[in-house]
Amino acid sequence: MNASTDTTLTLAIAGLGAIGLTVARHANAGGIEGMELAAVSARDQEKARMRLATFSPMPELLPLDALGEAGDVIVECVPAAHFMEVAKPAISNGKIFMPLSVGVLLDHMELVDMARETGARIIVPTGALIGLDAVRAAATGAIGSVKLVTSKPAAALADAPHVVKNNISLEGLTEPKMLFTGTAREAASGFPASLNVGAALALAGLGPDKTQVEVWADPNATRNTQSVTVTSDLADFSMTIANVPSNENPRTGRITAHSVIAALQRLTSPLVIGS
Repeated sequence: MNASTDTTLTLAIAGLGAIGLTVARHANAGGIEGMELAAVSARDQEKARMRLATFSPMPELLPLDALGEAGDVIVECVPAAHFMEVAKPAISNGKIFMPLSVGVLLDHMELVDMARETGARIIVPTGALIGLDAVRAAATGAIGSVKLVTSKPAAALADAPHVVKNNISLEGLTEPKMLFTGTAREAASGFPASLNVGAALALAGLGPDKTQVEVWADPNATRNTQSVTVTSDLADFSMTIANVPSNENPRTGRITAHSVIAALQRLTSPLVIGS
């Protein structure tokens, strides 16, 4: 793997939205031992410069396709349409690639084969979910079923492709409404900004075509709730997390950015907790 010659890893972040900016600030403040922020990329460069004005040292502001050479670790948190602009250069250069648009990865599993050839690693953070370590452990045995039920405020789901395509009205809801039931692969396509958790769950367990997903719009919800139920020959378990929505992007829980930070800390920490 291409890496720095010293013990410090360099970090490049694609996207300075709710997730990327939080991770960048944490890294710049020295919150990730053994890692320094080297470069970022953002669609609105002028806004990015303003956001980075207090950073010291100032990271480079680069185009998306240049990040693959700018850091040892590349974190992707851009709209799904730009995923491959970040992923391909990072993996072809043998870097550690940490994607947030995990749903897109389901349609580009050739990237895993490329990583085998180049020595790159693709590390999917847990994100706004819970218990992926338990699901991965169960997958070493025989999993019978995996189901995710996600519930969000209606406003966070109103412009999802599945909702728009099927002309589903979310106005005036007085009780929870199920918008979708199907596989994790279908959910990732229908809700690309909201169901990356389903894709991550699928990759940890039964795969995208056997992992079941329900999506609900709840007019009374103030948090994004994810509930997972697993049956297996090793253990049956269920778990629920109620995420506080980000102020900048209500589709995203605040914990998502901190899940990325925790995943980055695992790369350099002498003590790692959890499988």
